[in-house]
Amino acid sequence: MWRSLFLAFGAYTCLLGVETLAVEKAVLKKPPQGQRRLIDRDEIVPPDWAPWSLLASGAVVTLYSFTIPRRVGG
Repeated sequence: MWRSLFLAFGAYTCLLGVETLAVEKAVLKKPPQGQRRLIDRDEIVPPDWAPWSLLASGAVVTLYSFTIPRRVGG
């Protein structure tokens, strides 16, 4: 279970890093009339360090998941 959890977390982090590398900014659409906004900003701009940090940490966690034995407790 731990192995699959770390593999999923690492793969998700790598994909998020690739996405922030490809996307310059994300523009959020306005909510329907009568609903409250969860975020005050209309667009999200990832910082310059985000893509490479996410890719590197995701790769490290993914590689770590392959080193976890199949049976941790036995």
